[in-house]
Amino acid sequence: TTHDHWYHYKNPDLLAANPLGMVPTLVQGSRVCTESLACIDFVDAMGEGTSLIPADPWEAARCRVWSEKVAKDLCSPYYKILVNQDADVQAQAFEGLKASIVRFGEEVEKTEGDLFAGEGLCNVDLSLFPWAWRYYVFEHYRGPNFAVTPQSLSAKEYTPFFRWLDAMLDLDAVVKTLPDKDRYLEHIGKYADGSARSKVAEAVRRGVEAHEYDDVKDLKE
Repeated sequence: TTHDHWYHYKNPDLLAANPLGMVPTLVQGSRVCTESLACIDFVDAMGEGTSLIPADPWEAARCRVWSEKVAKDLCSPYYKILVNQDADVQAQAFEGLKASIVRFGEEVEKTEGDLFAGEGLCNVDLSLFPWAWRYYVFEHYRGPNFAVTPQSLSAKEYTPFFRWLDAMLDLDAVVKTLPDKDRYLEHIGKYADGSARSKVAEAVRRGVEAHEYDDVKDLKE
């Protein structure tokens, strides 16, 4: 590969807190919190103001189920579409992603407002958005048949998803976190040509889903 892999460097402080070297890793004194969904819940519990977890127990349970579901069905396929170099596998993964987009939209429609739990942000919104925003890379690296836009997915069953995405992009706090699109395209090229050395990339090359990565089998020295 022509890519440099300096990005695979793990800071000693990170490894001291989390020997697996995965991010996010939150440290408070001698205690450590890892894994994205757990970190969202931790930060929410430590913060002040409106919670990311709905007060209603049933709605809270629904959000917890769906935060896990979007990680598997709407985030994990991102890596299969990019890392796997087999065109048939890419196409199959994309079809599965589109079906999951429809199911997510149907679930959003169950509440009033354009966000998952209504008008306010919840843990499901934060679980999905970083990946949903990055879906634009598919068209760049895999061609127009992989575009995720209101124009390419114009059937009405996709409308709730794009309405949700627009609602997220209307939030200043969300927009401020976004990376430069061109710089991100350059970075993610390591995944698009199959040369990335992360654990999720190794898992996809091994033939399993990205979220099924194994800390031992997919550890790249």
